[in-house]
Amino acid sequence: MTSPYGKLYLIPTTLGDTAPLEVLPISVKKIVEQVDVYIVENEKTARRFIKQIKPSKKQASLQVFLLNKFTDPSELPGFLEPCLQGKHVGLISEAGCPAIADPGADVVMLAHKQNIQVVPLVGPSSIVLAHMSSGMNGQSFAFNGYLPIDKVERKKELKRLEQLSYSQNQSQSFIETPYRNNKLLEDICQALNDMTLVCVACDITLATEYIKTQTVAAWKKNSVDLHKRPTLFIIHKE
Repeated sequence: MTSPYGKLYLIPTTLGDTAPLEVLPISVKKIVEQVDVYIVENEKTARRFIKQIKPSKKQASLQVFLLNKFTDPSELPGFLEPCLQGKHVGLISEAGCPAIADPGADVVMLAHKQNIQVVPLVGPSSIVLAHMSSGMNGQSFAFNGYLPIDKVERKKELKRLEQLSYSQNQSQSFIETPYRNNKLLEDICQALNDMTLVCVACDITLATEYIKTQTVAAWKKNSVDLHKRPTLFIIHKE
């Protein structure tokens, strides 16, 4: 039986300043053309993305809900009210895929609880693309988000992840605020074994894309400037 509810579409975006349809499939364009209600992290960039996809769509007709670190959890049910009224809703990521290292998981869970169909759309995920191109273990890997800011705690966590990668044969990935990327790479080189493999995946899908896997010893000799460039780090000790 057909559900009377609208669907929640998980709409990916680009990972940087790239023409959307260069990296996104036509299915994303078709959904954006149909949907007028959106849950977004940043209204300005979301509207710009929608305009790039469908220039003729009237911006004034769009209903936009903001979902970011300032959003009160009590507001979330209201975001899905249009679905209960039979309208489709799109959850748009600020970069990459919604709900993966990105706000939105709570909305997705709420949709499941309310029997609203969740439809993920294909698009670039820096986590998946980095692991694909790293040459490391694609059968067992983990994403650990941000590491501790405190220098001592960060190095301790790096060592823990290194040991985990060795004992479990599991590649370990993590990210950092872009302006602290260079410092994190320095800490990796100081804290980890010289033979531990490190992949640096930077500016994925952009014209300035840089992806390199080599040992800590090699990174000590051949570094790279990662300042303010979105980067994902992967380590693996064999």
